[in-house]
Amino acid sequence: MGNKILVTGADGFIGSHLVEELIRTGYDTRAFVYYNSFNSWGWLDSSSIEIKKELDVFSGDIRDPHGVKEAMKGCDTVLHLASLIAIPYSYHSPDTYIDTNIKGTLNVLQAVRELGVSKVVHTSTSEVYGTALYVPINEEHPLQGQSPYSASKIGADQMALSFYKSFETPVAIIRPFNTYGPRQSARAVIPTIITQLAAGKEKIKLGALSPTRDFNYVKDTVSGFISIMNSEKAVGEVINIGSNYEISIGETAKAIAEVMEKKVEVETDEIRLRPEKSEVERLWADNQKAKELLGWEPAYGGIDGFKRGLKETADWFTDPMNLSRYKADVYNI
Repeated sequence: MGNKILVTGADGFIGSHLVEELIRTGYDTRAFVYYNSFNSWGWLDSSSIEIKKELDVFSGDIRDPHGVKEAMKGCDTVLHLASLIAIPYSYHSPDTYIDTNIKGTLNVLQAVRELGVSKVVHTSTSEVYGTALYVPINEEHPLQGQSPYSASKIGADQMALSFYKSFETPVAIIRPFNTYGPRQSARAVIPTIITQLAAGKEKIKLGALSPTRDFNYVKDTVSGFISIMNSEKAVGEVINIGSNYEISIGETAKAIAEVMEKKVEVETDEIRLRPEKSEVERLWADNQKAKELLGWEPAYGGIDGFKRGLKETADWFTDPMNLSRYKADVYNI
């Protein structure tokens, strides 16, 4: 479509879905994947042959500024998703979050500035808001670092905004709320529930049940990325991408059991609980800015949309080939 797009974190959950949609839509796309000796492209390995034929893959490490710049050469747009995202892992290995999330973002911004890239979309997270001080949460809500992960993402977001303000770097920030869908890591609550039920368990292990989340189906998150990428109005802005529907973890478990036609009993597993002051008790997105600025709306909004998304997710996870990739008996941090 006239420009080349670099997607960092292309081997991950959201990144792989985004790359596939960009290619299906006709964009010339380069996928930045994490280098490993197995030559694995992460979830892109499971893409269709048609997608793989169009893939331009660059293996590297977001923490290395030279590789980042090399990957970006010839690209007009960067969608920056590469990040460490597991909250429990950030409790015992916070240094890696600074290197990957903050310094990795700095590497992207420096390369964008030096190469004259026309647009960079930086990925934030609803976790930067912490427990809601008011709802629904708009983009003006105070930022609260309640975990090393969220603190590192606040730092990365502020770095991105500083480049826009200091150097007029064309940065837009997408702030997705809790994305779910096929391929998501079992460290997230929805795959945790689905994989345990799919493995035949009637009593499943979870952490806190009272916190609420605004779950966003991955197709909606992907359409949010593309809308922000294509909008000149998005430059210099932070934009929530969320469903504007709030549901507790406990009610989420019941909804999943309903769509899977399973019985479920929940057992609290102490190891899955966050430290008290670190738990984000409430997230609920105000998506009015996305609607007004981009014309974006969730296709999977409300309880009906949520259940449709859960059904599509459960259908993918219960395929024996897909389920075999997950360890339902093991707590994944």
